[in-house]
Amino acid sequence: MEKLDTEASLSSCTRVQVEFYVNENTFKERLKLFFIKNQRSSLRIRLFNFALKILTCALYMLRVSLDDPKEVNGNPCSAICRNNSWTSTAESPEIKWELIFWVNRRLSVWAIQVTVALISFLETMLITYLSYKGNIWEQIFQISFILEMINTVPFIITIFWPPLRNIFVPVFLNCWLAKGALENMINDFHRAIQRTHSAMFNQVFILICTLLCLVFTGACGIQHLERAGKNLSLFDSFYFCIVTFSTVGYGDVTPQIWPSQLLVVILICVALVVLPLQFEELAYLWMESQKLGGNYSRHRAQTEKHVVLCVSSLKIDLLMDFLNEFYAHPRLQDYYVVILCPTEIDIQVRRILQIPLWSQRVIYLQGSALKDQDLMRAKMDDAEACFILSSRNEVDRTAADHQTILRAWAAKDFAPNCPLYVQILKPENKFHVKFADHVVCEEEFKYAMLALNCVCPATSTLVTLLVHTSRGQEGQLSPEHWQKMYGRCSGNEVYHIRLCDSKFFGEYDGKSFTYASFHAHKKYGVCLIGVKREDNKSILLNPGPRHIMAATDTCYYINITKEENSAFIFKQEEKHSKGLPITGLYDAPSRLPVHSIIASMVDQATSYGTVAIDLQNPDPPEESSKLTLPTENGAGSRRPSIAPVLEIADSSAILPCDLLSDQSEDETNQSDEEGSIGSDFVKGYPPNSPYIGSSPTLCHLLPQKAPFCCLRLDKGCTHNSFEDAKAYGFKNKLIIVSAETAGNGLYNFIVPLRAYYRPRKELNPIVLLLDYPPDNHFLEAICCFPMVYFMAGTIDNLDNLLQCGIIYADNLVVVDKESTMSAEEDYMADAKTIVNVQTMFRLFPSLSIITELTHPSNMRFMQFRAKDCYSLALSKLEKIERDKGSNLAFMFRLPFAAGRVFSISMLDTLLYQSFVKDYMIAIARLLLGLDTTPGSGYLCAMKVTEEDLWIRTYGRLFQKLCSSSAEIPIGIYRTESHMFSTSEGKDSYAQSQVSINVEQGEEHRERGESWKEKTAHRNSTTSDQSEHPLLRKKSMQWARRLSRKSAKPSSRAERISQQRLNLYRRSERQELSELVKNRMKHLGLPTVGYDEMNDHQNTLSYVLINPPPDTMLELNDIVYIIRSDPLAHMPDDAQVAQPRGNKNQQDFGTETRDETHL
Repeated sequence: MEKLDTEASLSSCTRVQVEFYVNENTFKERLKLFFIKNQRSSLRIRLFNFALKILTCALYMLRVSLDDPKEVNGNPCSAICRNNSWTSTAESPEIKWELIFWVNRRLSVWAIQVTVALISFLETMLITYLSYKGNIWEQIFQISFILEMINTVPFIITIFWPPLRNIFVPVFLNCWLAKGALENMINDFHRAIQRTHSAMFNQVFILICTLLCLVFTGACGIQHLERAGKNLSLFDSFYFCIVTFSTVGYGDVTPQIWPSQLLVVILICVALVVLPLQFEELAYLWMESQKLGGNYSRHRAQTEKHVVLCVSSLKIDLLMDFLNEFYAHPRLQDYYVVILCPTEIDIQVRRILQIPLWSQRVIYLQGSALKDQDLMRAKMDDAEACFILSSRNEVDRTAADHQTILRAWAAKDFAPNCPLYVQILKPENKFHVKFADHVVCEEEFKYAMLALNCVCPATSTLVTLLVHTSRGQEGQLSPEHWQKMYGRCSGNEVYHIRLCDSKFFGEYDGKSFTYASFHAHKKYGVCLIGVKREDNKSILLNPGPRHIMAATDTCYYINITKEENSAFIFKQEEKHSKGLPITGLYDAPSRLPVHSIIASMVDQATSYGTVAIDLQNPDPPEESSKLTLPTENGAGSRRPSIAPVLEIADSSAILPCDLLSDQSEDETNQSDEEGSIGSDFVKGYPPNSPYIGSSPTLCHLLPQKAPFCCLRLDKGCTHNSFEDAKAYGFKNKLIIVSAETAGNGLYNFIVPLRAYYRPRKELNPIVLLLDYPPDNHFLEAICCFPMVYFMAGTIDNLDNLLQCGIIYADNLVVVDKESTMSAEEDYMADAKTIVNVQTMFRLFPSLSIITELTHPSNMRFMQFRAKDCYSLALSKLEKIERDKGSNLAFMFRLPFAAGRVFSISMLDTLLYQSFVKDYMIAIARLLLGLDTTPGSGYLCAMKVTEEDLWIRTYGRLFQKLCSSSAEIPIGIYRTESHMFSTSEGKDSYAQSQVSINVEQGEEHRERGESWKEKTAHRNSTTSDQSEHPLLRKKSMQWARRLSRKSAKPSSRAERISQQRLNLYRRSERQELSELVKNRMKHLGLPTVGYDEMNDHQNTLSYVLINPPPDTMLELNDIVYIIRSDPLAHMPDDAQVAQPRGNKNQQDFGTETRDETHL
């Protein structure tokens, strides 16, 4: 029984209900929770308290307006008293103290004031009790408590002592209590809505309230004291305070008695102490807010469009590149750019942002993209796009990528619907941000572009010009013809339009792609390069003649402006005036037999003006359908005419090309002695990718992976004993890459050079000259590629250069090094690279050196000639174009125009353009071979030889390529001979047009004849362009001057001095040659391959993108073409090619393919 009672008691104890309270459940705690702790209830209490204080001030002003100082205590004063009071002299006025201590207060006003005072007193005592913490004196001596007692206790006393009802009480001091209540109320309000407010706003609000309280206190106090003096009205007192505090001091209203004057002194002293402190705090907060940049208001974000730019550190070059490219598009003129950067704004950036052009459109915010508060300040959730750029100036680029990844994650987490445009540096980090709408990996594009530069000259210049927004007006005022043409063609960009909405391509619905591309170029001067089906997201570059255009296709074309900004003017009367038939060469029903001119009508908001493309008559004469070849001895023979481009490709002529088989066209063309080259190569996909996210590309591979020891060029192993490039006996010229480390980006350099569409016999050996030996992970990725080697060394070591075979190389690629990023001066990061490249330029003048620089402005130091007048003239031209607002002011620098120098920052515009042209990154990746979409073509090049000059014009070449091999040309790389003028010597000077160096007398005549012979020789023969090098020219001058001793009388000392100077100039090249040969002998290398006279310093090269159809072809022009995918379909004539040695071949398609230099 006891046991059951125990269990019952235990069970009853377990059922006890316990209530938990957040605060103490006492009456005091509940009151404290209601009046102080709870934000919403305390906000209501403070609002009620503020209303009471404002009411007391309003009642005081009402009492003043109803008060008459002539009546005190309700009884009128005697006339004598009044007369004595108002007729006193100004020097010693009589003070009526009873007018100061007593007022005339009406009963209704008194009742209201007593009620308000009683409520305020009770509230104050309750708040004091609730906030009591053990020190009663601290509570009593607070200023707010003292003011409350002064303004409430006298009214409460008058309840019990009626004679004191008219006693003066300074109720106007309640304005200070109202100020404190308002500040607390605003703080509680922001706490209640869970939103932070600006400290700048809070400080401005406090300052304004302080000024109002000072003015109100002074006005009420002076008015009351002057009741015993001049009897000023409340408005006069207010006017006096405003004039006094503004330091104007008219003197028309002044206090007359000393109590009011004393009050003015006190107020001025208080103002001199309080206001400067307030202004100092305000100025400090303003300066801090200027550093932080403030906020982008929610109202502006909802009514205006803006983009956010997130960067680690903002440099002036990066900012100007972004702003110039972003605002180059007419429809983006009303956009705002909000920059979010964690560092303080740079002085140069601040100066730029103060320019009216940018100050109204660019907002700088200092903050972190990882903080939601800063993203809220930038209104990221309302932004049209967010650009996240990496800091390429960091020494540790991996760490910079990590920061970029976190910023991208933070932006995606905060604003999931905001499009992200992310720039990443390392390819292995790209898959972390694959969720972004557009991603540009710097090293992927950089190495792929440098690789194509070796097989397609100046690919970097071609792509850079395509991704830059240009007006095509650069160089139009230059006297040089090549600068005008080069600048004009640089305005070509890639645009898109639906076929059904296009006048360019609408008439080619149902026709083949090559037919549409050729006729659109012939008729309108636009170059159709790609297409995208409506049901397919992939863009296809040159899908070939099998692709039939549909009305829903999206066409991608190169033109000086987009079709929407073009006006079409058809002029048929020109044909009638010339007596030409209106019917064209081809009887296609869809062809318009008219002469077309495209006039670009760019938006009026821009300053581009009108751009016109004047095309030749697209209908050639009938006799031009067959061309007579230039033959020897006048014997006439005809070459077959250029076949028309078929509307629908003949399916029998399009056979699938199986490049996966062992037999390929380049193998059939090999001679017996060359048959071993590439015979053991296979085609396949690389088995080991160095990073996640690399696009699979079909490549030439080794049947078996090469051992790691065989990849070392300068050391023999058990498999071979070769220790230098000469010992390997390579048939083709080498490609040397100088880099600091073997990063994963180098993989993208090798893949385009080993792609399946490269002929096996034209594969160039690749030598990686690395500062630090590569790791096994990288060697595992490259050991499957044929003829890829590495060597430890640097470009500033001549022995390393000779060992890696620089004298057998055509191209040397110098990659920017990460360790140079730590230079104290940013622009000095390229100093070591520039000097080393300049040294190699002097030692190996025939070598094509392709250099990557950090800063584009440093390209003017490449191949620097201090006394070259032509380079100085180009420098002036660059400054002129920059002053005109050109985004491509550096384009006329000879190293850039020739594709010898490149900066990855030039490709930043690719990411910026993607905001308007979302297809640009995809097209650039296809052009560079980073992506291989089935059915999409690839970029390659062909060289114009003497046997091709019968074609004459670029338009006819376009037709020939489209009709025979279904290839689309997009531009020309042209090299011209040029005599650079120098300022050396006393007999030479530079003309204003800086074209040739002119000398006096016999030297002028001889040099003029030499120049004429050279100019004629360039167009008529195929001899090397180094027939008249600069060294030989100086040697001839030296010899002539020595032979004309009696031509000009001079002293013996002067002649000896001149001879010594000329000998020094002549022997500098010989000294460099002897230095190289001595080092080669020391290393045991043969010196026969070193040609010290073969230089190309007297030539200039440039790129012409989509030139007009009537552009004349010149000898040695290199034409950029987009060749269709060999795995999809190839023309029949390319399947079986003629031997290169056959000189009687008549088919241009085969000839073109045989003469193609990739």
